[in-house]
Amino acid sequence: MFDILLQVDTLTKSTEITGKVESVWSLLGKGGPLMIPLGILFALAVFFFIERLLAVKKASKIEDNFMSIIRDHVVNGNVTAARSLAKNTDNPVGRMIDKGLQRIGKPIDAIEKSMDNVGKLEMYKMEKNLSILSVISRIAPLFGFVGTIVGLVLLLKEFATISSPTVSQIADAMYIKLITSASGLIIGMLAYLGYSYLDTQINRTANRMEAASSEFIDILQEPTR
Repeated sequence: MFDILLQVDTLTKSTEITGKVESVWSLLGKGGPLMIPLGILFALAVFFFIERLLAVKKASKIEDNFMSIIRDHVVNGNVTAARSLAKNTDNPVGRMIDKGLQRIGKPIDAIEKSMDNVGKLEMYKMEKNLSILSVISRIAPLFGFVGTIVGLVLLLKEFATISSPTVSQIADAMYIKLITSASGLIIGMLAYLGYSYLDTQINRTANRMEAASSEFIDILQEPTR
């Protein structure tokens, strides 16, 4: 008996959840044609956030003792081992240090400039497509507002044919027309949060790159053993 009641309760909860999901989708469907570009913007925001997140996470991975090992190799005059380590380190810091190791023997200014050029290129790679999230965070609310305005205009024309619309009819109709504004604001907010998070992670990686570059220049100015 208890098992039967438990199954009935589970079935009831499942039905309620399914009904809620269906009601949400049906509600979004009432937003009008402009819900289509809003859905596309949301899909793009999710795609580019995940794509950039994976790229930035990969770029930020570096061993804590990387520069210590580089220091030991360079100070001991074993540049070949240092270059091998830098080449096998697949991140911006490793590629920047590898460029500096290639320029050993040249003036410090030339080495530093070469490393700065590599750093700028790595920053460009990390920031690639990041601006798309910024654009989505701005235009998604605009699409939502346009959808609401168009819907209200059509609503006024529709009510013009009705002699005396009730307050309930007006309220229900306006509620539906505000769906696009709410959707646009939510998509814009999520895109902006994603952009801000990725921008913070990129800045942290950039700081690590600058610290590694300064440390490498200091290493070159140390006397060899």
